[in-house]
Amino acid sequence: MSYASQSGRAKTSATNPQAHAICDRCGFRYNHAELKWQYDWRGAMIQNIKILVCDSCYDTPQEQLRSIVVPADPTPIINARVQDFETAETNYQTISAPATIDPQTGIPIPPSTTLITQSGQQLTTQPYGQPVGLTQPAVMPLKGTTQYAVKLPVLSVSSNGTTVITVTCSAVHNLTTNDQISVEGVTNTQACGFYSVTVTSATAFTYETGQAVAAAALLTPTTRIITASVGLPYGYTQIPQVGT
Repeated sequence: MSYASQSGRAKTSATNPQAHAICDRCGFRYNHAELKWQYDWRGAMIQNIKILVCDSCYDTPQEQLRSIVVPADPTPIINARVQDFETAETNYQTISAPATIDPQTGIPIPPSTTLITQSGQQLTTQPYGQPVGLTQPAVMPLKGTTQYAVKLPVLSVSSNGTTVITVTCSAVHNLTTNDQISVEGVTNTQACGFYSVTVTSATAFTYETGQAVAAAALLTPTTRIITASVGLPYGYTQIPQVGT
């Protein structure tokens, strides 16, 4: 009677004995020294997946499982010397104000302001004083819930011979002090323009022009005063009025 070999595919030698082992993939018996670790791609590196396999069962690591590593763009360098952008972008401009009080109106606005950069160049400053070159059709109609370009029910416009102009309305004007208006169509053009108002009552307010206006009644059939918003110089709550 013949017997099947119990050594499988392993070699048995009385003079050079070697340990037997089972392939983790096919289950056949081999000499332990003939089995090898199975490796495969994990991300961008080869990793031992901790199974011992024979030559027939060994799989070459699959390149499709290998992560693609995109090189740096631009390629970094060792001991780089970059520009100090914080220092380069520091603003060194200075400001000087020769005067602090306007001699005519007393408004604390310097008649001239000089902005000087680090290189000594002068910058043009924002103009101040009564806005010029604007017309009533240019007034924005709405800002949020605040309505502009609303015509006021003017009853009278008068001057007392100074820079103060008094306006009386036939109904409540709903203005508050420092609100802005646009005036057109009065008898003296020096009283036309854009102004900030000072409210004196629910139906009356005043505004100041850049020059004294002769005492008179200024209302005409074409007089039109509307609410406006034309902006202000930085730091001021009223449109500053300076003489021309």
